[in-house]
Order: sequence, then C-alpha cells, then structure tokens
Amino acid sequence: MTAFYFAFLAVILAGLGARDQGTVAALSLSQGPRPGTLLTGIAISVGTAAFAAWAGSFVVPLLDATARLVMVVIALLLAALESVWPFTRRRIEEPTGSLGALGIVLVAHQMTDAARFIVFALTVATNAPIAAGIGGAAGGAASLAAAWMLPEVFAAPRVRLWRRVCGAMLLLIALPVAFQALTR
Repeated sequence: MTAFYFAFLAVILAGLGARDQGTVAALSLSQGPRPGTLLTGIAISVGTAAFAAWAGSFVVPLLDATARLVMVVIALLLAALESVWPFTRRRIEEPTGSLGALGIVLVAHQMTDAARFIVFALTVATNAPIAAGIGGAAGGAASLAAAWMLPEVFAAPRVRLWRRVCGAMLLLIALPVAFQALTR
C-alpha cells in the first residue's frame, strides 16, 4: 500500500506544470471544458502508468538488489532532468478538436515525463507494480482533472517554476540512493 501512496503523491507533485497538464489546460482554455478531453487524458494516464509499472516489474527479476538501486537512481535522474529541461510552450491551436490527436500528443508527453519515471522507479524499488501503477494512474488522472477544471491556473507560465523545484528535489532524492548503491 505504501507504493500506492508514494506513487499517487509523487505523480501529483511531479505532474504540476508538466507538458501533459499544460496541454490539457491550454485546450480547456481554448475549447472549453469538454468531457472528452478529460476522459481521453484519464485513459492515457491509466495506460502510461500501467506501462511504467509493467516495465518496472519486467526489470525487477533481472537485477540484484544493488542493480535495482542503480536503476532507481537512473530513473530518478531522468525524472529530474525532464523536470528542469526548458521545454518551450507553444500556443495550442487544435482546429478539429480531435480526441485522437490529443491522445497521441498526451502519450508522447507522458511516456517520457517525470511522473512515469517515478512510477517506474517506485515499482523497481518496492517490487509492487500493481500498487505503484494504480497510484500513478490515480495521480495522473487527478493532475489532468485539475488542469481541466482550472485551466487558467495550470496554463500560466509561473507553474513551470514548480517543475524546476521538483527537478531539484528529485535530484536531491537521487543522491542518497546513489550513495547507498555505491556503498553496497
């Protein structure tokens, strides 16, 4: 159950100001709060969290305890890097309102975002893929629901500052785990 809570909270915190959240917020601002946008976002969040948890569960039996710690460090470093990377925000113009196009964009954003790297890391660290996957899916869905309901808050550029803070925190979390892996 710990993996669920950690994944849920970590995905919400790491997802603030993320590309997928910004996309949903921008579309909700320009097109209004369409239920299809929210449902597509939730479905994609569930799928990408499940994939991250499955990937972690696939890796766990292949690694010993020290190698698992190293894999967790790598995932946390990738999450930190993604959080601090200066992605440019473009004005979203979706003339067709296609939910399929939105789904493709959200998959592309989420498969390489900090939140899914964290779900992967928690799965490897705890060997609890179902709990981490469900927590990650719930956190991702909550994150996108917040962007859908309050688009003016989450489309604002100041939210990107949180991404930088989150990246720094992930780096600080990765350092003691790396030290523990090196001293084993």
